[in-house]
Amino acid sequence: MLNHQNNQIAKHKRIWKIHAEAKGFNSNRSSLANEQQELKKNKQTNNDEDDKIPNVVFERMISRILISVGVPLITGIVLLKIFDALKGQHLWDVPYWLPFLTTFITFGASALGIAYGTLSTSWDPERKGSALGLEEAQENWVVMWKEDEE
Repeated sequence: MLNHQNNQIAKHKRIWKIHAEAKGFNSNRSSLANEQQELKKNKQTNNDEDDKIPNVVFERMISRILISVGVPLITGIVLLKIFDALKGQHLWDVPYWLPFLTTFITFGASALGIAYGTLSTSWDPERKGSALGLEEAQENWVVMWKEDEE
């Protein structure tokens, strides 16, 4: 009886062996090393072509993105809480379309904040840019589409 159980366990363990011959699972180490060398060469050539964003500009972008995403998002959440409190206290029977509309507008503006935060940042490390970044957004929009066409 014990021998029969051991055989069943051994059969069960054999089922779980990896039988894949997909990329990365084969035992041919030389082809894997060749592929890794090709990837390194491709990354080096791509790095030469792409411009790196300076840290100053990157930090400006992150702060603008956080503000342009965070302010509408927090506004939408606060408005939902206010509408809930008004309805819960029976002060005002808030129509159902009003929270839907405010959520749509504020969360939509929050989603657009990522693009606006990036475009409204001055891409020149020497120049800080304006508070709202409208001039920078106009300049960067043209530059972005010009690079896309090339």
